[in-house]
Order: sequence, then C-alpha cells, then structure tokens
Amino acid sequence: MTKVLILYYSMFGHIEIMAQALAEGVREVEGVEAVIKRVPETLPDDQALAMGVKIDQPAPIATVEELPDYDAIIFGTPTRFGDMTAQMRNFLDHTGKLWTNGRLIGKVGSVFTSSATQHGGQESTILSFHTTLLHHGMVIVGVPYSCTEQMRTDEITGGSPYGAGTITGADGKRMPSANELGIARFQGKHVAVIAKRQSAR
Repeated sequence: MTKVLILYYSMFGHIEIMAQALAEGVREVEGVEAVIKRVPETLPDDQALAMGVKIDQPAPIATVEELPDYDAIIFGTPTRFGDMTAQMRNFLDHTGKLWTNGRLIGKVGSVFTSSATQHGGQESTILSFHTTLLHHGMVIVGVPYSCTEQMRTDEITGGSPYGAGTITGADGKRMPSANELGIARFQGKHVAVIAKRQSAR
C-alpha cells in the first residue's frame, strides 16, 4: 500500500479544509492511503485562544520520526509575508537527522497554501518551501495545466502550477471555493499517482 501524508498547519481552518480535499483526491487512486496530520502549534494556548486560533482540530500531531514511513508528503501552510508559517518552519527545522541520513531522498513532495489576498504570496510561499524539499532530495510535484480549474478567469481563485491555494480574505471569513477545492483534489490525486508509480520501482 502506497502511503501519502498530508501534513499541514492551519490557524483558522482554511488549510485544514484544503487538506481534507487533498485527501479525497489521494483516495481516488486505488492502492493509495491518505493520512492527514498537522504540525504542533507553537503559540501558548492563552495567546492562541485570544487570537481566535482553531485549537481543536481532529487531525493528530505528526512527529518528525514518522516522515520516512510515507511514500509522499503533501505539506500545507498559510503564507506569512510570502513564506511558510513559523510553526511549519519550526517542524522542518527538526528534520536535520533525516537529512543527515538521507531518509527522505526519493520521496514525493508537494505543497499547498493560503493567503489573505489574491496576490498575497501563494507562489513565493510554495517556491521557497521547495528549497527545503530539494535539500532533502525529495521529488517535487506540482499541479500541471491539465488541471483546468487553475485556468479560470471568471472568478477570483487561488491555485497555480506550483500547488493548490485558497484566498481567505483580510478578515479570514472567505472559505475555500469549489474551484479551489477542485484544484486541491486534483493535486492529491496527481501526487498519489506519481507516488504509487515511484513506490512500485
């Protein structure tokens, strides 16, 4: 069984919803299992609650040590000034031993994101995330233009050839649209197909 981990950080629930759509796409591929987990919150509970952070999320907390158990990892992070969140960066900064031992070499890696505005750093967040995956020797997979949802111009939508994305609005009230969720499902399925092919070698 090919295993795909969807590993995310979600402050207000947008990336959590996208992660579920990605898992749906992964599960469309026979013989591929989708597992959803999240990285630990680094904010103190009182501060997080005061900010309205969604503390209670059903996805369990991942450990660095389990990452080599998967054939592919799809990482999800909101953008922070055009880069990943501190929570995701903190988690990845603990993967040094995996890097030293080459434990993620050849694994499939992919990224999805969210931003408050239409041009709020979705592409730069994913592209800068790729440098970490490349240092680990991972095989990067994006969203090819056979995913026609990213070609739409009749509505505002996240997503790019680099990965699925959603736009939250400055107040965070906009939830992922049907089109954005469609791109996420496509990405999940695309990663699953490639991971299954890789694991069969």
